[in-house]
Amino acid sequence: MTPSSQDTRLAELRGWLASLGPDHGLALDTIRPASDDASFRRYFRIDAAHASAPSLIAMDAPPPMEDCRPFVHAARVFAGAGVSVPAVRAADLERGFLLLDDFGSTTYLSQAGTGETGALYRDALDALLALQAASRPGVFPDYDRTLLERELRLFPDWYLARHRGITPGPAMRATLATTFERLLANNLAQGRVYVHRDYHSRNLMVLEGDANPGILDFQDAVCGPVSYDLVSLLRDAYVAWPEERQLDWAARYWEGARRRALPVPAAFDVFYRDLEWMGLQRHLKVLGIFARLCHRDGKDRYLADMPLVLDQALRCARRYGEFDALARLIEDVEHGVGGAPARATGHTF
Repeated sequence: MTPSSQDTRLAELRGWLASLGPDHGLALDTIRPASDDASFRRYFRIDAAHASAPSLIAMDAPPPMEDCRPFVHAARVFAGAGVSVPAVRAADLERGFLLLDDFGSTTYLSQAGTGETGALYRDALDALLALQAASRPGVFPDYDRTLLERELRLFPDWYLARHRGITPGPAMRATLATTFERLLANNLAQGRVYVHRDYHSRNLMVLEGDANPGILDFQDAVCGPVSYDLVSLLRDAYVAWPEERQLDWAARYWEGARRRALPVPAAFDVFYRDLEWMGLQRHLKVLGIFARLCHRDGKDRYLADMPLVLDQALRCARRYGEFDALARLIEDVEHGVGGAPARATGHTF
């Protein structure tokens, strides 16, 4: 979006907020940036006169690049599942404006490594289980093969070709094709539940009391693999957790899922393998997304997060014989041929 169009959109947003009248008690002169994200959406914080809501968030989602309807729909479904999402207080869906509850600025990421981490992540696991337990067919689009494969294609198209300047030859294309087929077969065989798609430390907000966590950025929700949101949380693109801690959280989740009769495997070793293979799909996708954000959208700040995602992808690929060729491909791309271990140590079952 160009600066002039940003100014035009902001003026239009101000006019819409002014048209809402006194019901929300908005102090129009206090509007200021709250955050942006990896899309065309922007968020503004605005003070309000109500004690129950001293500030609110205005979302600017410019059509035709963005559509507010999936956000409003997902907010209603998620709230019905008993998890904390911002209430939609006013909406102009045609123009792409929403007025939302303000969950503050304290993200899970900002609290990573503090004494609160254990309690926060137990809350996040409980919220995820509640959301998945509310799953019903036909509510969200299907996270089908077409979408999963389109995401995987971001790795060769944007990470390899655009970011690394590598045009895959026949051998590399064959390795990627085999890898993608194995991942897709596993991902599509998993049980189906509601999937947030970005359930991680930047989209979870620290709230007071039993409302924690506040969940944001859920407009891309789908119905898909049961392990997807869990691996998004445990193998975050923005914070690294020791594997012992990941195993503990994964076991807590799996036990809770079994109690709720969610569609997870009866054996933890099978579940953990599914989680890892789902994670590998996500890591490859995220590398492509970060490259696209940099080279297409001019958001080069995501380059700083690539090394962690790459490390997580490589660790997983090295653990499983099925992905030895992928591990060698990544090693050759990043470090050249030779010198790297063929298989990483770690917890497999």
